[in-house]
This record gives sequence, C-alpha cells and structure tokens, in this order.
Amino acid sequence: MVGQIEIIGVPLDLGADRRGVDMGPSAIRYAGLSVKLKSLGLRVEDRGNVDAPIAEAIDIELPNAKYLSKVRDVCLSLSKKVASSVRTGKVPLVLGGDHSIAIGTLAGIRNGISKESSEDFGVIWLDAHGDFNTPDITPSGNIHGMSLAFAAGQGSKWFPPPWPKRSVDPKKIVIVGARQLDPKEQVNLKKSGVKVLSMSDIDRVGMMAVMKDAINDASDNGNNKIHVSLDLDLVDPSDAPGVGTPVRGGATYREAHLAMEMIHESGLMRSLEVVEVNPILDQQNATAELAVELILSAMGKRII
Repeated sequence: MVGQIEIIGVPLDLGADRRGVDMGPSAIRYAGLSVKLKSLGLRVEDRGNVDAPIAEAIDIELPNAKYLSKVRDVCLSLSKKVASSVRTGKVPLVLGGDHSIAIGTLAGIRNGISKESSEDFGVIWLDAHGDFNTPDITPSGNIHGMSLAFAAGQGSKWFPPPWPKRSVDPKKIVIVGARQLDPKEQVNLKKSGVKVLSMSDIDRVGMMAVMKDAINDASDNGNNKIHVSLDLDLVDPSDAPGVGTPVRGGATYREAHLAMEMIHESGLMRSLEVVEVNPILDQQNATAELAVELILSAMGKRII
C-alpha cells in the first residue's frame, strides 16, 4: 500500500543540451497529477519546486561537466527534501527536469535511511539511455548522461563530502529499456556490475519477464525497497514525442503501463522519479499526460 505522497518539482535543464525540460514539472502538474492521485484514495502533499537557475544567467565552467556547481547546488537542495520525506515515512514523487536530478534524489534516499537500520534499496532505471558516463569519458559533457554513474560511486571527485561516497550499490541497479549507449559507457557499465535489460531483451522475452527479473534483482529477491526512475524516453516517440532526447524503437504505451503496474504489484516501491518531459517538443501536452497515467499505474490504478 502506497503511503502519503510528497510531490517535489525540480525545474532543472542544466544537465542537458536541449532546453525545455525545466517546464516538465509544471506540465505534469497541469495534466492533473494531484487530483488524479487523490482519486485513488491517496494522501498527497505538493511541496512545490526546488529553486533552479536558468542557463542564460550562468556560465559553463567545465566543458566535460557543464554547469557542474549549479547542478550540484540544485541536487543538494533536492536531496534534503527527499531525505525528509524518507525519514517521515512518506513516498517522494520527484518531477523533473532533466535526469541529472537523480543524483540528488538518490543521495536523499540514502541520507534519509537511518544509519542504525539494516535497510537498503535498489534502483530500476527505466530509460533509453544508461546515464553511466563520467566527465572522463563523456562525449557531450551533459551531466544528465552521468547521473547514474555518479550515484553508483563514480562521482566522488565531482560530488565530494557531504555527498555520500555511493548512494546505491551498482549491483542493485537494473536499467530497463536501454537502446542508445555510448561506446565507453558500455564498457563502464560492464565493469560496474549494473544489469542492463535492453529493448532487445524486451523484444525477445516480453516486458513481463524483463520486469520480473528487474524487480527481483533490484530488490535482492524482495529483501530491499526499490527506487524507480522513469525517463519518458523509455517510451517510443510515437507515444511520447515531448522528451529531451527521443530515440526510436522504445517501449509501447501498454508495455510502459505493464512495467509500472508490476512495480506497484511488487509492493516494493519506496520512491518514484519522473523526468525529461519537454513541453516545447510535445503535442498538446500528450507526454505530460502520459507521465501522469504511468505515475497512476505505479501508484495502484488498474483497468478494473
């Protein structure tokens, strides 16, 4: 049973090249998020947005880690809000923004878990991309393509204390739906122990089998809770046109819903993050509306 939900918006687009995902939290809210969650009988509190600067007002500091200090500042503020939600037993629902915000979300979950407890968590990363570059290997310098690597312990040089050395064990991370990975990123993923279940795997065995494996591995066979990070580019651009980095050949509308329904049925989701909705590229807010539909499936909505 999902507990009280706390919505946290993060209108950040400094982690990506293409502008517009900073409007994602507003677009998702405009699609009726709170009202529809409450219609499921859930308790919902919207905590507003984390403050985030705009690219026009600041300079790029490092070509291989663009806007690093500002991304770090925003993620630190986010991590504090998420940690507070976790400590009080609530379910943080984080709305992006680009996927760099996951650095803050995952650090917040780690910091929110009592150091005296044996509790741990895994991650299901629903995304066309691996986001497992680092400034040493990145082809673009965009931090949204590095967020999972940083959270998995490869970011201490760029995210020093008070950031946790590692927010999540890479062996408890499962990427689902990948179909566009950079060459050096592929090598980094293979070395890390992160499990990658690509669109090819979904093609071969179906979303149900893939998600069953993902939930089992991320939760250590049900022993840990799961953070779910949903990039809307998981879904094929025909159904989700308004995303920051669209890639053809993605999950279908129903495959995406099945993934979220199975996550809910597992009873293991402790937090949810939805990112990369870009209203500038969207068609009549269709992608934001899809985001709300998928959130509702993760929170328990069913056809009957």
